[in-house]
Amino acid sequence: MTPDRQPDTVAAVDLGSNSFHMIVARRHGDEILKVDRLKEMVRLAAGLDPQGRLDPLVETRALDCLQRFGQRLRRLPRGSVRVVGTNTLRQMRDGERFLAAAEAALGHPVEIIAGREEARLIHLGVAHAVADPGARSLVMDIGGGSTEFIIGERLEPLLAESLEMGCVSFTRRHFADGALTPRAFAAAELHAGQELQPIVAVFREAGWTRALGASGTILAIDRVVQASGIDEAPGLTLAALHALRARMIDHGHIDHLELPGLSDERRPVIAGGLAILIAAFEALAIERLHPSDGALREGVVHDLLGRLRHEDVRTRTIHHLRRRFAVDAVQARRVQATLARLVAAARGRWGFAEEDAERLDWAAELHEIGLALAHGRYHRHGEYILSWADLPGFSQPEQRELALLVRLHRRALKPKLLEPVRDERRPVLLRMAALLRLAVLLHRSRTPEPVPLERIETRPDGLVLGFAPDWLEAHPLTRADLETEREEWARHGLALDFA
Repeated sequence: MTPDRQPDTVAAVDLGSNSFHMIVARRHGDEILKVDRLKEMVRLAAGLDPQGRLDPLVETRALDCLQRFGQRLRRLPRGSVRVVGTNTLRQMRDGERFLAAAEAALGHPVEIIAGREEARLIHLGVAHAVADPGARSLVMDIGGGSTEFIIGERLEPLLAESLEMGCVSFTRRHFADGALTPRAFAAAELHAGQELQPIVAVFREAGWTRALGASGTILAIDRVVQASGIDEAPGLTLAALHALRARMIDHGHIDHLELPGLSDERRPVIAGGLAILIAAFEALAIERLHPSDGALREGVVHDLLGRLRHEDVRTRTIHHLRRRFAVDAVQARRVQATLARLVAAARGRWGFAEEDAERLDWAAELHEIGLALAHGRYHRHGEYILSWADLPGFSQPEQRELALLVRLHRRALKPKLLEPVRDERRPVLLRMAALLRLAVLLHRSRTPEPVPLERIETRPDGLVLGFAPDWLEAHPLTRADLETEREEWARHGLALDFA
C-alpha cells in the first residue's frame, strides 16, 4: 500500500483464548483515536479437549461472534485490518478448517502468532498507553491459555516470554469442580510457580522500575480489590491478592462468588487467573502492579500503522538476522535487484500481492543464511534457522513461508514441502520460489557486473527472458544452469524460455 493510499481507519481483532476483541481506530495527526470497540467472552480454550479438538457449540459461538465483527469490518480495505489468533488457535488440531471459516466470517485473513510475538505486541500496546514509555517496565498479561511477561523500555521489548498457563486452562485444571479451597489454590499457585521458574532469574536480574498489568484478568482483579475496599490505593499488592483469595475461599464455590466489581462473564475463570497472579508476584518479587488499558489489540493497531508508514518491525528483523549470521549483503542486494525486476514483470499475470513481493525480497536477503552453519545443504540449514528463530513481527504462517522459500531456492523444487501451507497458497509459493531460484541462478558467479537482462515477458504458465546479444554464449555456465532450471520448472507445469 503506497503512502498516499494509506487508510485513515484501521482495525485490530484479537482472537484470544478467553475473549474476542475488536477495535477500530482512526488516525488524527500523530494521535490514534478509537472509534469503535467490541468484546465478546467466547471462552475458546474451554472448548478445546486434550486432543486439540474444538467443541462444536464453542465453535458456533466463536463464528457467530466473528460474523458480528465482520459486519463492521467488511467495508475496510484489505491491509487495513489485522486479525491475530493466540494460544488456543496455536493448539487447535483442526485449525486450518476453523481459520477458513473465521476468515469467511470476518472478510479478512487471520494470522496465528507465536507466544513471543504476542508478548511483543502486548508490550507495544501497553507502552503506547502509559504516560512515560521510557521507564523500564515489567509487563504481565494473563490470557485464557497463556501468560506473557515482558521487560521493555520505550517501544522495544528487552525480554519477552510466553508461558503455557492461563485463567481458563488453570481454572479447568485446578478448580474443575468449582470448589474454592486452600488446597486447590495451593496446587494452582505451585503449578504456576513451576512454569515461572525458568524465567525468574533472568527477569529479576534485568530488573524494572515499575510493573504493569494488561488483559481482562488483571483489570478484573484490580476492579474487585478496589470495589471491595481491600486496598483503595492505586495498583495491586501481594497482600491485597492474598486478601482476595481468602474472601474467595470463604465463598466456597465459583458459583457462589458475589464480589463487588466481579462480572458474571469473568466469574467462571477468575480463580485460575488469581492463582497465576499470586505466583507471579511471589516469584518475581513484584511490590505493586498497575493495570494498563493497553493490550494486545492496541499493540496490533500500532504495529499495523507502522507497517503502513513503512516502519515495519519485520524489515528490522530481517536486517538483524542478516548481520547476526554474517550473510553476504552485497550478494543479497544483487539477487534482490534482479528478483524485483522479475516480480514486477510477473506480478499481474501470476497474481502476486504486495505482501508476496515483500516476502520474496526478505527471502532474497536471507537466502544464504544457512552458510553460517555449513556449505553443504545450506538451503536446509537456512530453512531450519528461519523455522525456529524468534522473528519479531512475523506471524507463524509468514515465518513458515519465509523458511520454505529459502529451502526451495536451490536444488530440487519439491511441491511436497509446501504441504504444511494452506491449499490456496501452494501454487503462489511455488511460483514465488521459481522466481527466487532464477534470481539466485543469474548471480551464481558473484561478480559485480550486472546481468544484461533486456526483456522479461510473462506468460500465464511461465517466463521468457531476453539477454543482450551473445551474452549467454559468453557465459556457458549460466546457460547450462538455465537449461537445468528449465527442466525443473517443466516438471511443475511452468515454462522457462530464454535467448
